[in-house]
Amino acid sequence: MKNEVINLNQKLDKIKQLHSYKIIAQMNNYYFKLVEAKREFIWHNHPKTNEVSIVIQGKLIIELKNKTLHLTKGEMVVIPKGTEHKPVCKEECSVLLIEPKDTLNTGNTKENLLTQI
Repeated sequence: MKNEVINLNQKLDKIKQLHSYKIIAQMNNYYFKLVEAKREFIWHNHPKTNEVSIVIQGKLIIELKNKTLHLTKGEMVVIPKGTEHKPVCKEECSVLLIEPKDTLNTGNTKENLLTQI
């Protein structure tokens, strides 16, 4: 691992496609992933791990079965493992996800949209 500064805005500038998850760093067994999104994602859960979402730009809504969370720039949430949730970005939103490297962004579904920048 290199000792270097990672500029989130520079990494975001490299993302040319919405909904394309990009690895920007690794810490131990965890990936830091950036995504630019503008959609309603699928309902899913992560049966083995918590998931951290940090809003870098825009607004993120996370629907839970019993309530709805509204996050804006500079806010974060930890979704406990096994919690059914659906992220929603009505406008373009930039999010940093932190989760174990073997975790699919779609949780308990089988789609994987992950690449590295």
